[in-house]
Amino acid sequence: MAEMSGARVLLVEDEGLVALMIEDMLDELGLKVVASAAHLKKACQLATTASVDVALLDVNLAGELVFPAARILRARSIPFLFSTGYGGPALEEEFRNAPAIGKPFSVDQLSDKLRTLLPPP
Repeated sequence: MAEMSGARVLLVEDEGLVALMIEDMLDELGLKVVASAAHLKKACQLATTASVDVALLDVNLAGELVFPAARILRARSIPFLFSTGYGGPALEEEFRNAPAIGKPFSVDQLSDKLRTLLPPP
């Protein structure tokens, strides 16, 4: 787990308790949430300006889909991981090969997914 330590994360999640739980998991993995958003507008602003190594994006933000923020991150070459709730919307065609994790997920599952996105030290 040490190889991920210190990585800066943008967390986009619209459910407060879920966001706190994910933040705890990221903390346990040695990653630091440096920016977070619960709404698409703020997510897009942060995707444009935040200095992060990786982003964790909830696909459905209070009925709005997070794909515009994902496009901004992709344009900036920042890797991201979609998180989807059970029965959540399917990923759009352009993101069908993007990494995704189903909620609820364990810290080990999150670690495995993030490890594939972050460059080795």
